[in-house]
Amino acid sequence: MLRVFGSQVLNSNVFGMVSEDNVIEDSVSVEDDFDGDDYDYDDGGDYYDDDYGDAGDDDDDYGLVEDDDFDDPGAMVSRRPKLGYTVLQEADIKQRQEDDISKVSTVLSLSQVEATILLRHYNWNVNEVHDEWFSDEERVRKSVGLFERPVVDVSYANEFTCGICFDLLPCDNFASASCGHPFCRECWQGYICTSINDGPGCLLLRCPEPSCKAAVGPDMIDKLAPCEEKEKYSQFLLRSYIEDNREAKWCPAPGCENAVNFAVGGGDFDVTCLCSYRFCWSCTVEAHRPVDCETVTKWMLKNSVDGENVNWILHNSKTCPKCKRPIEKNQGCMHMTCTPPCSYEFCWLCLRAWSSHGLATGGFYSCNVYEAEMQKGNVDAEMRREMAKNSFEKYTHYYERWASNQSSREKALEDLNRMESENMEKLCNVQCTTMSQLKCITEAWLQIVECRRVLKWTYAYGYYLPEHEKTKTQFFEYLQGEAEAGLERLHRCAEKELDKYVTADGPSSDFDDFRTKLTGLTSVTKTYFENLVRALENGLEDVNSTACNKTASPRSPASPRSPTGRNGKGRGSRGKESPRAGVSPKNVDDTSK
Repeated sequence: MLRVFGSQVLNSNVFGMVSEDNVIEDSVSVEDDFDGDDYDYDDGGDYYDDDYGDAGDDDDDYGLVEDDDFDDPGAMVSRRPKLGYTVLQEADIKQRQEDDISKVSTVLSLSQVEATILLRHYNWNVNEVHDEWFSDEERVRKSVGLFERPVVDVSYANEFTCGICFDLLPCDNFASASCGHPFCRECWQGYICTSINDGPGCLLLRCPEPSCKAAVGPDMIDKLAPCEEKEKYSQFLLRSYIEDNREAKWCPAPGCENAVNFAVGGGDFDVTCLCSYRFCWSCTVEAHRPVDCETVTKWMLKNSVDGENVNWILHNSKTCPKCKRPIEKNQGCMHMTCTPPCSYEFCWLCLRAWSSHGLATGGFYSCNVYEAEMQKGNVDAEMRREMAKNSFEKYTHYYERWASNQSSREKALEDLNRMESENMEKLCNVQCTTMSQLKCITEAWLQIVECRRVLKWTYAYGYYLPEHEKTKTQFFEYLQGEAEAGLERLHRCAEKELDKYVTADGPSSDFDDFRTKLTGLTSVTKTYFENLVRALENGLEDVNSTACNKTASPRSPASPRSPTGRNGKGRGSRGKESPRAGVSPKNVDDTSK
């Protein structure tokens, strides 16, 4: 049976998965699908028995949905307590900021303003403030700009000359920072407003006196700045608490104003904001586990720059020998004529003037000159063009599948939202059941969304997998193929088979069987993807060099468990796919016997 999904036509037996009708009865761990008979591993034991045997008992869920998560709606997608991060809303950030200011103020016997200036200078690190202050208070005061007493005594004067506008004004029209340098309020206001409108640098504002380093704190802003500038300053101060903090970052989702406080060293950097956006805390790109941040950065850069356009031009065009403009040949003979005003006529193959060509050089459809140069090895440009073509084809292969899974994930999110908002209540009424009995449907859709994300990034992983490491490539394609096949079966069940129960006229006698089947498919798919994630995060190091000899042995083609003996490649492969033998002998006939 052929199944069309995305841009590929896939055979339901390609990956040797269990049949849909018997998925619950015959659902088995992947340890039964890929055992140690054909691959040797570093620990000498069975790959899945030792490392993957019971994924459900593992403390690390690899970002995949756990059944228990539905007891707590806030933990459906992410196990936050285990991951060691906290999502902070604006009120939480303000409270933490105020708590830190109060803590420093109390311990160091400073005012709230001075504590704020100190913390801002040391990037809101309370411990560092304490260490530096008790180590050398005088040095800290000097570097931060906290003066114990004014350097200018103006208490005796009734009027002053402003150092900016040079107006002579009464003393009640003047203001000064902790240094005591007097400037009129109007000049102070202009100085502060200009600094605030220039950006967050206003948080490091110093006294207008050129030789003075006294800090201008929030008290001066509150006293002298207009309301609009006060609000901007407050926002800059609040945002600095996150942006200058090594353990906190803003959620990168558009329009989201939440932040995530992360326990550095926690291991898994995938976090989920309260807005439901999931991203990598380390690089702030969307969640990309099991692919590392370096690979993601390279992949995203490759997708965004014009490098692949250049590759396309290299392998689809040649430059005119006269005017150097690129020319694409899409049909016809080797006689090329550049567009006016150049109008140069040349041979497409050897790029020499067409006037030197004719019947003696091979006519219109071949070039003896080019062939002679080929034999001498003097066509480096052609070799580079061929390499560019191969590179472009490889990139296109992986990018199309990466983008296809991204589109499928977005579509699955839409289907999940529609199911929850429209169809769940209708299904309850039609099938005469309760919402709690339908949680398996929500679980299935959440699993689909998460697995689409994981599968998408495995194609970026596969693109950068060294081609000379054949055994790792085979193992990667095997795991990717098994996971993708399981996901498509689950997706088909949740999308197509569920529809008939939603549109039914009354209760269906086999609806309970459908729920059992959907639950089993969700569990099996989760296991496959946990195995895939774990293997990729380990760098596929569990496959040792002995596997090369195993897959090349005479018995490998007949073995239903050997990736090379399955007479095909996984979907990460760029070769032509052909039907592969079954994974488990009890599910697929072994025609080699």
